Amino acid sequence: MRSRYAAFVVGDEAYLFRTWHPRTRPDDLTLSSDRTWTGLVVLRAEAGGPGDTSGIVEFEAHYVSAGRPGVQHEVSRFERRRGVWVYVDAQP
Repeated sequence: MRSRYAAFVVGDEAYLFRTWHPRTRPDDLTLSSDRTWTGLVVLRAEAGGPGDTSGIVEFEAHYVSAGRPGVQHEVSRFERRRGVWVYVDAQP
C-alpha cells in the first residue's frame, strides 16, 4: 500500500500498472496531474501478513488540488500473486 502511494506521489504509472491485479486494472493508466499528494494515514489493516494470500487496508490519502486540500478515503483489497502484493479494488 505504501509503495503504491509513493508511486502516485512521484507519478510512476508503470509501477502502479504492475502492482494492479490483471483482472481489475484498466487497459490504460494515466494519472491526473491536478493533485499533489501530501500524506498517507493508514487507518487499519486486516491480514496481509507473510502467510496470508489477501489483505485489506483502509487509508486516507491527503492531497491538494486547485489550491484546496482534500482527502481520498478508501478501503482497498489486495491479493498476493506470485509472491507479490497487488491491488485488486476498493470496497464500497
